[in-house]
Amino acid sequence: MDIKQTHKFLKGLAANNSKVWMDGHKPDYQIAKANFIELVQDAINTTAKFDPEIADEEAKKCVFRLNRDVRFSNNKDPYKTNFGGAICKGGRKTGNPGYYIHIMPGNNFAGGGLYHPEPESLKKIRQEIDYNGLELIKIIKSAKFKKHFNEPYDDKVKTAPKGYAKDHPHIDLLRYRSFIYMQQFTDKEAQSQEFPKMIRETFKTMKPYLDFLRKGLD
Repeated sequence: MDIKQTHKFLKGLAANNSKVWMDGHKPDYQIAKANFIELVQDAINTTAKFDPEIADEEAKKCVFRLNRDVRFSNNKDPYKTNFGGAICKGGRKTGNPGYYIHIMPGNNFAGGGLYHPEPESLKKIRQEIDYNGLELIKIIKSAKFKKHFNEPYDDKVKTAPKGYAKDHPHIDLLRYRSFIYMQQFTDKEAQSQEFPKMIRETFKTMKPYLDFLRKGLD
C-alpha cells in the first residue's frame, strides 16, 4: 500500500474539489482508494486475531464513499477530502461499536468506539456505566490506554442526562452522547511501513473499551 500516493491524491482533491477535476484524475483516485482498502483489510486481518467478532468483515463494506451528501449543507463541495473506514460487526452501516481509520493529509487517526448511538442504545450504555462505571474507569485510566488515547470525542449533554443525579459518581461519563477515542498520527508515520503495526497496537488497546460498550448493548 502506498499511503504517500493517497495523501498526494487527497491534497490535489482538496485544492480542486470538483467533478471535472475528479473525472480527470480517476486513475489516481482508484489507486488511492485501493491503497486505503488494502490498509483497512490488513487491519481487519490482524485485529481478527484478538477480536474474532470482526473476522468475517470485508474492507469494501467498511470504507465510506468519497461523495458528500450536500443537500442540507452549506458546504457544496462534492467530495470528502479524506478516506474513512469503520470496522465493526456487520459493516459500517450497522451502528455497532467498532474500530475506525481516517487518512487525510495533516489529520490521520485511528481508534474507535460508538458515534451517536440511537436513543435506546445510548440508554443501555449509560445503564452499563451506572452499574459498572469503575470497570470503565479502570480501562480508560490504564497506562496503556492513556499512552495511545487522550481525551474522548467531545460530545456530551451540558447537565445530567434524564434519570441520573447531578452528583452521580460517574456523571462525567454519563454525560457523553458519543463514546469515541482516537490516536493521531503524523503524515510521516502514516506513510511509513510500520503504520499497519501502529494501527494494530492502537486497535488492540481499544478492544477492552469496545468490549465494555458491546456488553452494555447485549
